[in-house]
Order: sequence, then C-alpha cells, then structure tokens
Amino acid sequence: MSSVTPESGILLLDKPVGLSSNAALGRARHALKIRKAGHAGTLDPLASGLLVLCFGEATKVAGYLLDGDKAYLAEVCLGVTTATDDAEGEVLQRRPVPDWDEHHIEQALAAFRGPIDQVPPMYSALKQGGERLYRMARRGEHVERPARAVTIHELKLLDRDGAHLRLQVLCSKGTYIRSLARDLGEALGCGAHLSALRRVRSAPYDVADALDLESLLALDRERARDLLQPPDQALSHLPEIHLPDEMADRLRMGQRLSGLSTSVSGLVRVYGRETFLGLCDADGDGGLRARRLMSTAGK
Repeated sequence: MSSVTPESGILLLDKPVGLSSNAALGRARHALKIRKAGHAGTLDPLASGLLVLCFGEATKVAGYLLDGDKAYLAEVCLGVTTATDDAEGEVLQRRPVPDWDEHHIEQALAAFRGPIDQVPPMYSALKQGGERLYRMARRGEHVERPARAVTIHELKLLDRDGAHLRLQVLCSKGTYIRSLARDLGEALGCGAHLSALRRVRSAPYDVADALDLESLLALDRERARDLLQPPDQALSHLPEIHLPDEMADRLRMGQRLSGLSTSVSGLVRVYGRETFLGLCDADGDGGLRARRLMSTAGK
C-alpha cells in the first residue's frame, strides 16, 4: 500500500548513549525537515538502541506501538544501589557481592519470570497526584508508588564478569528494567543498579533494521525521507478490511458503515483503493466505525 503522505511514516533509529529520546527526535526532525513528529516509547540517556520515530500522519499510530513487547540487553552492577536505580544516580549504598555460582543466580532470576508486580522507579515520568515522580524526587521527596502488573516473558543470564551480570530481557509494555535490576539485587541480598541498557526490539521492529543517528544526519532531506516506512506496517498484526470508493468516502466523512461482508470484530486496518485509511472498530456483524483516520492528501 502507498504511504499516507510524502511527509508521513515511521523511522527506526538506533539511539546513541548520552542523548535523550526527545533530543534524538529533534535531530531526526531536522534531518527529515518534518515538523510533526513523536516517538513510540522513550529510552533514558543511559540507554542505546531502537527508538521508533513517527512522522506526520504516522503519529496517529504511535500510541498503538506502545503496547508491543520490548527486548533488551541489560548490564546489572551488583553491590551498589543508587537513587535512580541506574548508573546516573547518586550512590546510596555499597555492599559486598558474594561469589555465587550460576545456579544461585538462576534461582533469583526465576522469581522474576512471568507475571510480576513491579514498583516503578522514583525517578520516572509517571504521575502521582498529578505530578511527575521525577520532579518530586529532585526536590528530595520520596513517595510510595503502587506496584504495577507487568510480564517478563524471558530473562536469561548471558554471562557474569565479577559484579556485573549481562541479561537478555523480553518484557511487556510498562516494564522498567531499572526496577528489575534493583529488585534482582535485593533478591540476591547485595543490592544492584542498571549500569547499561540496549533496546534491541520494540515489536514489531528490530534494531538490526535501524539507522544510527550519525548516518541519518549525513543524508539529505529526500534520502532521509526515503527511509520512512508506511504506518500501516506497524499494525500488520491487525485484520484488514478493503472498502470500495463509495464506502471509503463515507467513512472519511465520519459515517458509520454497515452491511459489509465480514464477521471480523475489534480493531482493524481499513484500506481504500491502495490507500491506508486508518483504524476502525468492527462490530463482527458487518458494521464499521472510524477510530483513527489518516489524511490521504499528497499521495
């Protein structure tokens, strides 16, 4: 299917360490010369790896990308706890690290696999009482945070080098790897913090298909825009429905459609003549109602 507009699409960026997600987005916007942009899931400055950037009409699907599973390579430093649960925070405590065998570490890891309740870091963008937690933390305040249900689909020890563990993590949305490192340290009895992190997958995308920022900035505007992927590719897991021109026009005008020869229900991708129209709710009885439509001007 064709792109929605010439200035719309999804860019896969391999974010470097030391740059915030918003700063990386700003540099990508400058390279593509597209004003309307957003990202589907932040990475802390400490972290590198896959950052999914949405431009133009593709920003309308960014919220649906947040629901996808994420995969990381994480380094956990045992024996040191910090205020931020990562290497950027003030050191709070140092404790000796016993020379455990791999079986002992594996037993600790096993407790974190599957559905778990996780308390988010104090230094996070979550709101409590209408205020960001990190703003409270910067004032020296510490508040109790309710635990959130997340799922760790895979947690594998790749290797150990002294007090450092390298882990492979596949997890659900909303999982904080900093919290995982912190809690693993407490389970082992020595404390820990996240010392390095790389996101290698944000479903349905993989970092192997991403471009590093330096290479992106070396391109001219048109070559950079050629890298944009159609927004509907991010939603390929959803059923698709194709409409004739007359029905497509009615949908664009905000009308609810009925009498379609489909029994599909739930969220669906909808297409006109070789054009992605957007997302709709199907009622399973041939009815269709617009959820999030794209502008089709331009292409």
